[in-house]
Amino acid sequence: MIEFRGVTKRFPDGTVAVDDLDLVADQGRITVFVGPSGCGKTTSLRMINRMVEPTSGELLVDGQDVLAADPADLRRGIGYVIQQAGLFPHRTIVDNIATVPLLLGRGKKAARDRAMELMEIVGLDTSMAKRYPSQLSGGQQQRVGVARALAADPPVLLMDEPFSAVDPVVRESLQDELLRLQSELGKTIVFVTHDIDEAIKLGDKVAVFRVGGKLAQYDEPGVLLSRPVDDFVDNFVGRDRGYRGLGFLTSDTIPIGSLPVISVGDPLPHDGWALVVDTSAKPLGWVRAGEGQVTEDALVPGGSLYTVGSGSLRGALDAALSSPSGQGVAVDDNGRVAGSVTADAVLAALPAARDESAA
Repeated sequence: MIEFRGVTKRFPDGTVAVDDLDLVADQGRITVFVGPSGCGKTTSLRMINRMVEPTSGELLVDGQDVLAADPADLRRGIGYVIQQAGLFPHRTIVDNIATVPLLLGRGKKAARDRAMELMEIVGLDTSMAKRYPSQLSGGQQQRVGVARALAADPPVLLMDEPFSAVDPVVRESLQDELLRLQSELGKTIVFVTHDIDEAIKLGDKVAVFRVGGKLAQYDEPGVLLSRPVDDFVDNFVGRDRGYRGLGFLTSDTIPIGSLPVISVGDPLPHDGWALVVDTSAKPLGWVRAGEGQVTEDALVPGGSLYTVGSGSLRGALDAALSSPSGQGVAVDDNGRVAGSVTADAVLAALPAARDESAA
């Protein structure tokens, strides 16, 4: 657990970066700091491992005051991931990851063995172990950065806008990977971002900062979206916060409709649209009515998929709205077609989902 008790950071020129911050980052959860530039979110993060020294107040990690600890010892027990990974360019990937275990006195073989394990854990092919950072893509470098931060198995992980320098597709993949890792490892993570969508997706709790280092609101993402405390938070979260909020409402009450399917080589439908599946009943795409047979070249991308029993109202609605036919494709846990969902069904389920959330 990380506790800020009246923590303030004032720089020599009089600038107050963080102003009387009171906040508890729960053990084993992801806490996200978000806000506009100059709001003190990165300064707050860096005070946890004493890269920035607090001016006043108390900052405790697992009950210990960070100012009472030796900075080097403190940092060895806290993983740190920054934008663009910050890898050593002259070291191979395996040696980059093994850096901290070696500093802690592990033998070279043990450190490298641990590094190879971590490459697999973060989704990197171990055949890349002897490559250098310049030979990897931006997304791969960020995975190496995460692996290096986890190498000493620290209980706390600090992440300072780690995914902001990669393209949106890679960024989403890295976010999903982080959530997967967290479900397995249960670290106490403090994550800084300027992107409210990233904050809402990743955070168990989200702290919104104002310019001047004041904490505006600290809540679970669903509460932040549904009940912003003032106009600043309302405007920062965005006008489409109602749609984002659907991500925190269960879709269990949505009825799953029937959805006839066809295969490549079958006759095209006589009217409307038809969903094309492979031999495992997994969706390939849609085809319009017409003459002749279904060919792979005629397939229209089918939009997002909704997984039955594990999704949210947002996921179900997105599946319906992104489908060219207006019917969202519902799949089971193995990705096989289970039926369809419609936007009308999602909206009809909304009142019950809101009641359940409020309860």
